[in-house]
Amino acid sequence: MKRIIIPALIAVLGLSAPAVERPAEGVPASTNVPEAAYPCVDSLNRATFKLFAPEAADVKLDICGTKYPMAKDENGIWTVTTNPLVEGFHYYFMLVDGVAVNDPASQTFYGCGRLSSGIEIPEDEVTAAYYTYNKDIPHGQVRECRYYSSTHDTVRRCFVYTPAEYETNTSATYPVLYLQHGMGEDETGWHTQGKMAEILDNHIAAGTAVPMIVVMDYGDCGYIHGARKGETRDQFGATFTPVLLNDIIPYIESTFRVKTDRDNRAMAGLSWGGHQTLETTMRHLDKFSHIGSFSGALFFLGEGGLEKAYDGIFTDADAFNAQVKTLFFGMGTEEHFGSDRISEALTAAGINHVYYASPGTHHEWLTWRRCLDQFVPLIFKN
Repeated sequence: MKRIIIPALIAVLGLSAPAVERPAEGVPASTNVPEAAYPCVDSLNRATFKLFAPEAADVKLDICGTKYPMAKDENGIWTVTTNPLVEGFHYYFMLVDGVAVNDPASQTFYGCGRLSSGIEIPEDEVTAAYYTYNKDIPHGQVRECRYYSSTHDTVRRCFVYTPAEYETNTSATYPVLYLQHGMGEDETGWHTQGKMAEILDNHIAAGTAVPMIVVMDYGDCGYIHGARKGETRDQFGATFTPVLLNDIIPYIESTFRVKTDRDNRAMAGLSWGGHQTLETTMRHLDKFSHIGSFSGALFFLGEGGLEKAYDGIFTDADAFNAQVKTLFFGMGTEEHFGSDRISEALTAAGINHVYYASPGTHHEWLTWRRCLDQFVPLIFKN
């Protein structure tokens, strides 16, 4: 049978006989499926996208809050080049006659409450080194694990990072960081979009963080609030705390070689995961001593002020500071989630904490990569 390469395959994979070529518009994105030349990114961080949709009447690219009209050629291939995009990872969709679909040339990532296309706009090599795979250092493993949740009477999935030495230093036990995603994302986010393993590997190899285990679970908030009729803000994701305390922690402590005291247990999360982190840890300080909120969806300043938050936990600074060894807040300078105001209030109340502002970033994965990079060197050291 004669082999025919049709325009659809050319559009999806970026093929030109006899092999894949580098597009004139830039370099293929690292988030593309294998052999796909588009989307590609040029030196000005503009991205060019192509989609084969010969029967479509209207196609737009929806990325970073902008909908770009795409132009159709005689072969039915739609093309657009964006304005310069902000560095970092971005979800995007193709709007084909008004319907949001994924780009077949992109890998899919769970975000926005569904599987989404995604593109990485690269930073320079030096800036990105902390979340880049380094071939010259040892690397840990990320394992997919399944366990039974008595809380929900179902089987659940989590991902567990073990440091490189876990397999060889078999007499050692390790502290644990429970690391949570945000609204509309799931337990894959920190490993794929967040580059968690690269950040941990690089820090541990450099001696700037202690070897630790990281657990990433579904936070019961992988949809957009409002999708469940009648669900209140306080109910959204609230079932995760009992899952963590009654199911996940016992599973981890019975399955992996971990330390089980509060001084060797941390929790952190981004956005709604930051909210879940404080809701869990502040009410269970007997179980956690290291706490991190990255662009946390935090409401307590507007609900009675710092004095009433979490049953008055911040009113006795000496007692709080004696219990909590690490309290970290971070967010991007271009977002407005209020972590800076919370930091100011905590400072005035005498609460020891660290505040980090990620320069030039919004409510996005680059902010949270940077927050994790700042957070992990602080924990399990005091």
